[in-house]
Amino acid sequence: MSETIHVVGAGLAGLACALRLADAGRRVALYEAARMAGGRCRSYFDSSLGLTIDNGNHLLLSGNAAARDYAKRVGASDALVSPNECAFDFLDARTGERWTLRPNASRIPWWIFVADRRVPGTGPLDYLDAAKLLFAKDGATIGETMRCNGVLWEKLWRPVLLSALNTEPEEASAKLAGAVLRESLAAGGDACRPMVAKGGLGDAFIEPALRTLRAKGVEPRFGARLREIAFDDSRVAALRFGDSEETLQEGDAVILATPPWIAQELLPGLVAPDDFRAIVNAHFKIAPPPGQPLLLGMIGTLTEWLFAFDDRLSVTISGADRLIDDAREELAVKLWAEVSAATGLPLEPLPPWQIVKEKRATFAATPAQEKRRPGAKTSWDNLWLAGDWTNTGLPATIEGSIRSGYKAAKLAGA
Repeated sequence: MSETIHVVGAGLAGLACALRLADAGRRVALYEAARMAGGRCRSYFDSSLGLTIDNGNHLLLSGNAAARDYAKRVGASDALVSPNECAFDFLDARTGERWTLRPNASRIPWWIFVADRRVPGTGPLDYLDAAKLLFAKDGATIGETMRCNGVLWEKLWRPVLLSALNTEPEEASAKLAGAVLRESLAAGGDACRPMVAKGGLGDAFIEPALRTLRAKGVEPRFGARLREIAFDDSRVAALRFGDSEETLQEGDAVILATPPWIAQELLPGLVAPDDFRAIVNAHFKIAPPPGQPLLLGMIGTLTEWLFAFDDRLSVTISGADRLIDDAREELAVKLWAEVSAATGLPLEPLPPWQIVKEKRATFAATPAQEKRRPGAKTSWDNLWLAGDWTNTGLPATIEGSIRSGYKAAKLAGA
């Protein structure tokens, strides 16, 4: 087909969209305002560490079907490391207690009846309360739907939901929490094995996608910031960049895969999320000790999740607005003290470190913001939206980003 589909934005949603279109034999033009692809899902060389690190640590689950399909399309399935069975290691730093959550593979959750598979100090009936999230009402918060106190809340539900929603769980959308639960623990252990891009997000998602697209004749145009969209009645007529203009021919289409604040500047009257939450990541250039789990959930510390890569230890803190203005050096010292205690590595000297603060990492996953998420279809006949902030049915995650790109590609390609 001779028509061109213009994809604006080479983050994960835009790349997923371009891949699906190119695989379908469509002509694709891909634009990115930055000098590199990936958006928040990217790797870069940090000169202070002398390492390639990720902009943020991202955890996927084996049940993330779209993410696995994407990795397969770009030949990067082997870049995602996962244990053979579902297992999540935890440490309560206040008491030193360690445990491993081990859901069984099938949907029937018999694991909750086995003491060494569940959270210490909890019983089988404690887990039933979270099932209310699966049937949550529209507009309800988690705090209005389930009990938000007790051992199980403190040691499992709160840390898991905070990382999934990047919003204080009590005020977060119960509907989104239910969607996460439905595709993970409620689907059985086979669906919630942790998957980590151990070689970095760039190696797993971005560079393979760019190579695949180039092999299909799609050469991204970097440094192309879209300044204005020109409309002609019910369709997009032209895309105006800083130094050029692309006039759309009959049959051409546009997929806008930018952050929501950019989309709102370009599209008159667009309602989109406008409240955001931060994520803080810390990277320490030091090899993990032998036996360190790939992922460790930490309770009672500023550190929430500790990732063990071959050449570094990385910390993730969700809902981190309170830390945005904190001094980076003080954060590094505080976090390393926690990591040192958890791993047994020496407290001094402080390893080379880097703190990455993402102020608008995700939209706030509250019921109010959920109502502001637009669908892929717009009021213009040849314009669609993609991004984890659109109405994917999931929080702002890698899986949601890829699904949004796939959906927009399907609609535009039709």
